[in-house]
Amino acid sequence: MGAAGRAPQPRSALAVDVGRRRIGLAGCDPMGICVTPLPALHRSRFETDLAQLRPLIAARGVQALVIGLPLDRQGLPTEQALHCRRYGERLARALELPLAWVNEHTSSWAAAERHGLHGDRSGALDSAAAALLLEQWLQEGPDPQPVQRQTINAGQGPDAASS
Repeated sequence: MGAAGRAPQPRSALAVDVGRRRIGLAGCDPMGICVTPLPALHRSRFETDLAQLRPLIAARGVQALVIGLPLDRQGLPTEQALHCRRYGERLARALELPLAWVNEHTSSWAAAERHGLHGDRSGALDSAAAALLLEQWLQEGPDPQPVQRQTINAGQGPDAASS
């Protein structure tokens, strides 16, 4: 299991939509049935972000992280994708959780359309986008992997992993 294009093994997961000002969050139940947008975090120092995330992760019994990567139309990493990758890997290491990458090329636009959140600056749009990422991951995977195995190779998209 866990190949791209197949649903991952059900587990409690936290989707993280990393922005420069806010971090959108969404969680799912251990069976992967119900996706819930959670209050977004206002970005701060990494240690402060981590201190806010640890109690949420413990309370929800999170077993994996799903990080959105804003790839371009050709599926190549953007500058923001590289930032998200660094942040996601650091977060996964600090929390000792496996992670999966999801292409979030149009997640904010799709979330704004679905929920009427165009122009939102409250964090609701960020968390709605995280919920879409989590829904996509639940349908398509891949299974989360330990951060040491995660790589993004140019031209191979977010699911490329080295062995």
